[in-house]
Amino acid sequence: MDGVDLLIVIARVVVVFVILLGTTVLNVWIERKVLAKMQNRVGPKRAGPWGLLQTVADGLKLFFKESITPRKVEYGIYVLAPFLAIIPAFLIFLVVPFGRPFTIGGHEVILQGTDLNIGVLFILAMSSLAVYAVVLAGWSSGSKYPLLGGVRATAQAISYEAAMGLAMVSVVMFSSTSGDGGTLSLAGIVERQAGTFADVFPNLSSIAQFIPRWNLIPQFVAFVIFFIAITAETNRSPFDLVEAEQELVGGFHTEYSGMRFAMFQLAEYSNIFSMCAICASLFLGGWNGPTWDGSLPAFISGVLPTFWLLVKTYVLFFILIWLRATLPRMRYDQLMQLGWKRLIPGALVWLVLSTVVIGIRQFGLPWNSL
Repeated sequence: MDGVDLLIVIARVVVVFVILLGTTVLNVWIERKVLAKMQNRVGPKRAGPWGLLQTVADGLKLFFKESITPRKVEYGIYVLAPFLAIIPAFLIFLVVPFGRPFTIGGHEVILQGTDLNIGVLFILAMSSLAVYAVVLAGWSSGSKYPLLGGVRATAQAISYEAAMGLAMVSVVMFSSTSGDGGTLSLAGIVERQAGTFADVFPNLSSIAQFIPRWNLIPQFVAFVIFFIAITAETNRSPFDLVEAEQELVGGFHTEYSGMRFAMFQLAEYSNIFSMCAICASLFLGGWNGPTWDGSLPAFISGVLPTFWLLVKTYVLFFILIWLRATLPRMRYDQLMQLGWKRLIPGALVWLVLSTVVIGIRQFGLPWNSL
């Protein structure tokens, strides 16, 4: 690796950080405005045009606000927990491809923080690591309400990470039939969703050439399971029992204030955006979309893939907001029953069915050789 390659790597990391930070600030404003419209309110409107600077004002207020430390906290872990929340939230977005690679000066530049060949496993590892922040924050606060929130987070994460992982296995197995061998790279999974189903099944009707080759269509059940699981993993309504205001005051971050509280909020919305982008990459083709090569200026053609990924990501983000405005919070026993009695068995059954179908597609029926 020469100096130019090192600069490209640094630039990619900086760009990913700026994108994640900028979209997080924007997403808070979008959620507040959309919820306001759904609830027949106005929402933020005073700070900046259309209230766009309201999130910035809230962040500055928390930055300059005093951080109060309760007397009975386990100080080291209490201070460490916000960092354990924000670091995985940033690292998980590094493996999300947000555009088509291009070459400049003989150096290939990938629009991705890093293209790991174990990207799917890295996502599972980082989402598991983020749970430690919630658990340790609740335990170290020395208060009963954060402790209850931390205990709930532990059970909720164990329940829904299993379903999420099984849904991802189905996608990885299906993607391995669309190219040369299997891949755990998120960029590889996105590239194998390029084109239409006419490229895979040329004998289908002419309508197939207009249907994108997204994993959503053959893996729709896995998509539903994965989306429900990431809703629970990010503690979104109706699965927000970890920080239920009516029951636990504020949940695991009740005893946090100032910048430490802001770090938890930043990590939460970063995780929401990252998980929506991962879902779009696994099931909706990622940055794949119409580019109209040759008929558009080069700059617009280069930006279009990123635009398509953002469109798909924000469609999923809007659905999360819609769920928050529509559904009441589930009871804790309902939360556990949905995870263990519905999602995990459903994901296992779908994984077995996908395995059988993929095996028949590649090797034929086992009794054909008899």
